[in-house]
Amino acid sequence: MKADFSRLDRAFAPQCVAVVGDKPDFKWLRGQSQFKGKLYSVQINPRNFEKIKAMGVDNYTSLSDIPEPVDLVIVAVPRAVAPQILDDCVRKGVAAAHVFTSGYSETGTEEGVRLERLLKEQAEQTGLHLIGPNCLGFFNPAVGLKQVPDQYSGTTGPVGFISQSGNHAVAFSMDAHLVGLDLSKSVSFGGGIVLDSADFLEYFGQDPGIKVIGMYVEGVKDGRRFLSVLREVAARKPVVVWKGGRTEDGERAAVSHTGSLAVSQTTWDSVMRQCGAIKVNGSDAMVDTVKALVFLLPVQGNRVGVTGGSGGQSVEIADVFAEAGPKVPLLTQKSYAELASFFNLVGASYRNPIDTGNMNRGQMKRILEILEQDDNVDNLVLLVTPRMVRGNQLDSYLNALIDVRRKANKPVMAFLSTLFSSEETQVAREVIRKLQGAGIPVFGSFQRGARALRNAHEYYEFKRRTDHGTDPG
Repeated sequence: MKADFSRLDRAFAPQCVAVVGDKPDFKWLRGQSQFKGKLYSVQINPRNFEKIKAMGVDNYTSLSDIPEPVDLVIVAVPRAVAPQILDDCVRKGVAAAHVFTSGYSETGTEEGVRLERLLKEQAEQTGLHLIGPNCLGFFNPAVGLKQVPDQYSGTTGPVGFISQSGNHAVAFSMDAHLVGLDLSKSVSFGGGIVLDSADFLEYFGQDPGIKVIGMYVEGVKDGRRFLSVLREVAARKPVVVWKGGRTEDGERAAVSHTGSLAVSQTTWDSVMRQCGAIKVNGSDAMVDTVKALVFLLPVQGNRVGVTGGSGGQSVEIADVFAEAGPKVPLLTQKSYAELASFFNLVGASYRNPIDTGNMNRGQMKRILEILEQDDNVDNLVLLVTPRMVRGNQLDSYLNALIDVRRKANKPVMAFLSTLFSSEETQVAREVIRKLQGAGIPVFGSFQRGARALRNAHEYYEFKRRTDHGTDPG
């Protein structure tokens, strides 16, 4: 069944949501407590009526009794009851049903397979958009639609996330939010028996509010269609893909988790290269790469100019970049001549990385401007160490980088050194808020930042080659 985007619009930004059934702790009703539309409960157990009323939610014993159109139904009932609920959804004219219920083909049982086939046939014959089963459904913080109660709301961002795993969908939303990266929309689609990863990828691809797409997948049901959609979407906006089940043990776990079909790692890697998708192998790499793609200007080269560190930090950062792929080259003679005109070499050096020592930190703006204008430098990196740079000097440090970012034609990023005290942790939060508010991504380690820069560079290189018709894949 081809996805109807108008139905997905209603599902991702519903005006009315109904929760049919629930967990004993009313997880799904509590999760929608900040939902900006109308929320209803459908429960038949009289013992729950007063508890639901105390939450300020109207309860009905049948979906058909709800006195207004319903856009999205969250189905949290025993698996044998789910087909009846889908029938009710069709009669009510519901756009989409998110089936949280599990216990279908992933169990390998005859009954589970039979019930899943029944759900799939019901949805495909009626046009009902079924999400799942065994999934956490939709997250749209702008309207307060959540996958779990702890997720944030009241804001939005430029990122879309598609995940077979509910845990990974929630974790990504929370981890990204903590580092200043908010989502526009996210979906956990679980078994994907009707709508699969390709449907949501195609939908996010045409959403103007989504600038970067992240995906966690364990397998694909229609490889030809997935490849076609991925190639088309990645040509217009970055798509970062994390595949679960890369090993034999992981593959076995993926089959039991979502019933995913196996795809060899060699085949998968080849597909990612051909389509221009960015392959990552974990949650940290996903967050960092998406952050780099959101904040950085297009990365046109892999040469890095670095400053702000000292001694061993400069050696470490040069090693880390070289091992990840980006280079830390010598600067031009013009830059060295300008640095020599004012740089104090006591406890410092200015080859690259530029070790400022204690005597040159007041010249940070000038140092950054020299790096920005250097023909051997494609990207700028500033290392910020709160325990060494404090008060007005820290503000001056950050303002210098922000000013260069506003004028520069080159990507600018910052690394935050290891923290040791609660005071420094608070300073770090302020550094992240200030720099990322100005479009400068901040990374918590050299390794994570270097890897993110490499991934961003590989994406823009692929895009440049394909735009000019020179890519061999």
